[in-house]
Formats: sequence, C-alpha cells, structure tokens
Amino acid sequence: MADSPPDTLPVLSEKTPYSAKEADRDSNSGDVSKEKDFDSSVEGANVDDDEEVTYLKGEPVINSGRDVSRFVVDIRDDGDQALTFRSMVLGTVLAGLGAALCQIYLFKPVQMGVSTVFLLLVIYSFGNAWAALLPRKSWVEGTRFDSLGPVFHFINPGDFTLKEHVISSLVASTAAGGSTAVLNFAVQRLYYNTHVEALTAVLATFSTGCFGYGLVGLLRPLMVYPSEMVYWGNLPTVAVFQTLHHDTGDNVKRVKLFWAAFTGMFVYEVIPAYIFPLLNGFSIFCLASQHASKKTIDVFTNLFGGADGNEGLGLFSLSFDWQYIGSGYMSLPLVQQANSWVGYFFCYIAVMAIYYSNTWNSLAFPMLSTAIFSANGSIYHQSAVFGTTFQLNQTALAEVGLPALTGSNAWQNLTANLAIGGLIAHVVLFWGRYARDSFRLAYTKTQPDPHYQAMQKYAEAPWWWYAILLVLAFVAGLIVVIRGQTTLPWWSYIIALLLGAFVTPFSTLLYARMGSGVATNQLMKMVAGAINPGRPVANLYFSMWSHDVVSNSIGLAGDLKMGQYLKIPPRVMFLTQVWGTILGAVINYVVMISVVDAQRDILLSPTGTNVWSGQVTQSLNSAAVTWSLAKQLYGRNGPYLIIPLSLFIGMVPTTIQYFVWKRWPKIGPIKVDVIILPLIYMYSAWLTAGVNSTLTSGIIVGLVSQLWLRKYHPGWYNKYNYILGGALDGGAQVMIFILSFAVFGASGVEKPFPTWAGNPAVGNVDYCNGNGALD
Repeated sequence: MADSPPDTLPVLSEKTPYSAKEADRDSNSGDVSKEKDFDSSVEGANVDDDEEVTYLKGEPVINSGRDVSRFVVDIRDDGDQALTFRSMVLGTVLAGLGAALCQIYLFKPVQMGVSTVFLLLVIYSFGNAWAALLPRKSWVEGTRFDSLGPVFHFINPGDFTLKEHVISSLVASTAAGGSTAVLNFAVQRLYYNTHVEALTAVLATFSTGCFGYGLVGLLRPLMVYPSEMVYWGNLPTVAVFQTLHHDTGDNVKRVKLFWAAFTGMFVYEVIPAYIFPLLNGFSIFCLASQHASKKTIDVFTNLFGGADGNEGLGLFSLSFDWQYIGSGYMSLPLVQQANSWVGYFFCYIAVMAIYYSNTWNSLAFPMLSTAIFSANGSIYHQSAVFGTTFQLNQTALAEVGLPALTGSNAWQNLTANLAIGGLIAHVVLFWGRYARDSFRLAYTKTQPDPHYQAMQKYAEAPWWWYAILLVLAFVAGLIVVIRGQTTLPWWSYIIALLLGAFVTPFSTLLYARMGSGVATNQLMKMVAGAINPGRPVANLYFSMWSHDVVSNSIGLAGDLKMGQYLKIPPRVMFLTQVWGTILGAVINYVVMISVVDAQRDILLSPTGTNVWSGQVTQSLNSAAVTWSLAKQLYGRNGPYLIIPLSLFIGMVPTTIQYFVWKRWPKIGPIKVDVIILPLIYMYSAWLTAGVNSTLTSGIIVGLVSQLWLRKYHPGWYNKYNYILGGALDGGAQVMIFILSFAVFGASGVEKPFPTWAGNPAVGNVDYCNGNGALD
C-alpha cells in the first residue's frame, strides 16, 4: 500500500476548508470576510499573484480553481490499489454501455454527453456485488483450500475501493467519449453509400484518439497540473466518487441525498421523455396562438417554438425534461454562464433578423436546418455533383447549381470562425503569461496546487510514453489514408495533424478554465477546402484528424485532471485511457451502424423528430460539401465570403478589449477581462439547430446554483451542489438508455406512446404548428 500523504501538505477539503483560527474569527457573524491566498486568477495574472478568498458565515465562496482545489475536492488519499483484474473487467464490460449511449445521443435532437455519473453508478453496483458474492482469500485461509487463496485474491481483492471504481469508470467513459471518426463513417453510409471496412474504422478512431492523448501527455504542465485547470463539468463526478467511498459523517447525508435524487429522477424521466413530451417545451405563447392567423402562427413557431428538432428558437419556453437540461448549469462557473447569456440574446436577434430580412436568400429555406439546399429550396442533389469518386464534376455542377445554406447555418459558420479568431487572441493576450509560468512551475516541481503536490509520491508516466503513442497513432492514420476510402492525400493528412496540434492548447485552456470551448471544426474544414478543393470526403477526414484531435484532447485532459484530484497513479491512468480509446474505437462503430441502419430515413430528413435527428451528420456533410466548393462559395465573388474573413475579424475586438483592460481593468462593476468574446460569439449561434426549448430552464438552474446557492449558501453548495447534479444526470440517463432500446427504436422497433393532449398525434409537441407542421 502506498504511503500516506506527507504531513507537510495542506490537507484542506470541503470537510476542513479553513483553519480553526479562521473558524473562530467567522463563527460569530454572517459577515463576508476575505483572506489573501496564494493563487493565479482566472483573469490571467501571474501564477504567484494573490487572490482573495471570500467567506460567508464561515464557509468559503467558490470563485476560482484554487478555491476548488482547497475547499471542494478532498485531498485524501487512502493509498488503495487502482489497477486490478476486477477494475479492468468492469470497465471493459461497461465500455459497451457507455459507447452505446454516446452514439444514441449523437443522433438525438439535443446533443448531450454521456454522464460519467451514470456509468460510475452502474459500476459501483456491480463492483460491490462482485466484492460481496465472489470468493475471497480470507474464506479459504487455514483450510485445505488455502492454496487457492492467491487466485481468489486476484479475482476478488476485497472491498470495492475508490481507485478501482475510478479506473473502471474512466475506461468506460473514455470509450463513451464519441469520435468524429465514427460520425464520418455515418456520413459516408448515409450520403455516399460507402460502407467503410471495420478495420479501417477502428484504425482511424484509434489514430485520432491516441494522437490527442499523446499531445495531452506532453502538455500536462499546462493542461492538467495547475489549479485553474478545473474542467468544471467533472466536479459532480469527483464529488460522487468521494461521497460513495469516503466514510464520514458528512457523507452519510450526501449519500442519502444522492440516492433520493437519483431514484426520483429515474422514475420521473419517463414522463417528459415518453408519456408527456409537451413538458419538454411548454410555451404559453404557442398555446395561446392556436386560433391566430397563419402568418402569426409561423412567426410564433419560429420565435417561441422549440420542442421539436429545428422547430424554432424556443424563447421563454420552459422544459421539465432533465435529460436535455443536465447538470452543466450546476457546474459551469458563473462568468462562463453570464457570457453565454449575452450570446443567447444576440442569437435571438441575429437569427430572426437574418431570416426575415432574407439575407442569403433565407426565406427560400427552413429558418433552422443544417442540411444543404438547391436555390429552389429542395434538398441539394450532391451525389449528381460528386458522383461515385467523391470528387467534383464541373459539368454536373453547372447543371445542378451551387448548394445553399440556410441563413441560420451560415450564421453558425460565421460565428464559429469569429470564436476561433477571438480564442487565439484571448489566450495569447490574456493567458499567455499564465501558460509560460505553468511550464516553469512544472519543470521545477513547485506547482502550488495541493493535489499536484500530493501526487509527487507516485511515479510519473514519462514523456517518451506519450511520444511513442504519437508515433503509433500517426502510423495507424497513415495506413487508413493510403488503404482506406478517404480520397485524402498523405501530405494533407500531415497538415491536418499539425493544425490540430496547434489549436489544441488554445481550445483546452478555454475549456478547462471556463467549462466550455469553441467549435474548431469550422477552421479545419476551411483549411481542408483550400488545400483539397472538390473533395468533400477528403474534407471530412481532414477535419477528423485536425478537429477530433482537439476534442479528444479536451476529454482525455479532463480525465487526467480527475486522476489528479482522486490520486490515481499516472502510469495507471495512461494504460487505462489507452485501453478505453481502443475499446471505444470498436464499440462506437458497431453501435453507429445499428442506429444509422434502423433510423436512416429520419436521419436524412432536414428536420428529424423530437426523438431522433440527423443534425450532426447533416452538419458534417453540409460543411464538407460546401467547403469543398470553397472557391465558388467562399471566394471573392462567392455568397459567403464573410465567413472565412470572420476568422480574422474575430481577433480585432479581443485585441481592442486587451488594450482597454490594460488601461481600465474595471469599468463600473464589471471586470473587463471576464468578458470572454469567443464564448459570446459561440453562444450567439447556439440555437441554430436542434431542440431549443430547454434554454430558459437551464438559465434558471444556473442562476439558482451558481448565483443564489454558491454566493449566499456556500456551505450547502460546497457539500451538496455537485452531488445533486450528478444524481439527477444519472437517474435521467439510466432511464433514457432503457427507453432508447425499449420504445424509441434504437434497436429498430419503435413503440410510440398513445396520443393524447400531452403527446399530440400530429404537429409539434408544444402546439407551435406553423411552417406546415400539420401538413
């Protein structure tokens, strides 16, 4: 067993958030007090700058990553064994469940990640059953079967421990991380009638996943070690792990809350998801407009409707379906949510203005859709233009004409480029010094984060392990390029990897600090279109090896941070994540084929339903096709020239903001550097596809959690907020998994609930029935 943490480390956690002296100082009043602390601020100051820690009624208010390290995540390390036969078997088996859920949600009208809390709960149940029911070494000690003791101990080493639990869950969640590679194969299956061979699919998915992990390993000093690299969405998971395994008086109450909330949500979720879908988009405006004129109903549907896929913007619509709300609003920092609210505000204005002003000929197409169209509003006949070779036929293009984007899709592409330009500028100008200092502190092993310091007793995974992984991933991808049906030249493949490696640190920094990143696939497709004109499938694969590297890096870096929080030895983490990536490559492909074959017609539909949607594959294909015609569509005389230019335009406001901040750090009550323009850009197109009826409910959840509870009830927030969020996610996703295969048709047989007022037979479920919904 590993040694206990050195006594010199500050053992600070949610159970011991401050010293006895501080407790005495604060216990007699409810006043807010402040203490200077050694930290780096979110605003990008030097890592050694002081930061104020705020206390309310003796409890710390969580304002930064340093606060999370000190007061939210327990530094406790019991030194229990992590890598066991049991942990790997459970992780491997549950990887199938996680990958299946991942693929199901990729074909849903609202994109939700697979909750690690859901996976860890299933593993926790099986792990404890394993420990209780299978023979242990102690059962045969001193008997004639004593020689079987080592075998029994290998199979069942005793109680199911926290680190075993973490390892099993990370194997499963890594496999459930999803992959653009698998989505590319879905696009080829749906739009190009190409059935990619299983070996090609597995090698491609392994290549993108492990290349991203290799990058993360080399960039750990920046992406993982510092306190400010929080990965906020992981905090409910960390809280659940520690609650289930740390036997303390406080945890008894948390366990009770967890199972009560989990059970309640599990039972409740069947109502909005299956029996009463109107609850996912309850709109007073829609219900009140039943007898209005057709024109009014159309406008109301576009603005207030949103319960069905691509129906409308969902303004003021309320959702009571937790699967589409999620605990993210209970985890993301308030500064991130505030920036997103500004983006939502602009989104309502921009999308309605673009559509009703007929910008980009928007009135000829649906207001919201990620599909591509011909000029007359019909679905674009892309197979006639690109043929069986997946390369542009100029004669056919002249006959069919250029494809067109909906106004909302064009706006989404524009803001995606604005966000990328703003992201690069923001990281360089505001966080550049922070990045430099992080590497310096890691090199000297003086990184002040208490969890990093507690991990120093474990042998680190050497950098050359990650370098070898990079080489293997590169070779696997090269084999796919040369032997697979990618139409991607080998030199273009190398450019894709270099581009992904360049963007990864920028995107991961934003995600780790703010809890959300920006979509980088637009940049990748733009570059792909420039160097591979007329090749939409090549564009798909270029984007995969550039954008997927970025997205996988973010997920794997978050897992490494979780390993640091929960004291998992780094070398065990390395093996766990590589194994999970390999499993995910196989399982995601198999499940994707099942869903695509069973729901092909719906996935090809421009709108989809409130259960299934092809918006993700449609968006990938639309971007691949349009960017393969970059010269015609985005060139000097093209209708969408502003979209590539927005990459550079996005850098300008952030640069101006930086100089304003240097002169006036605070304007009124607002700190200038907490305005994160790339986030505002991204969220200003957040409602351009899918189900939008959940937004108001999500904002309410965020305000209650991050404003009211965090600021005014910090004691309850620190102990119960993340546990509650994880429990609600787990209960909802367990039920959705059951419903998906039992009644939603993931296995090919759909069993709709009988129609009634809360589940109408025709039209949209929220009764916003404009734009021909009743036809």
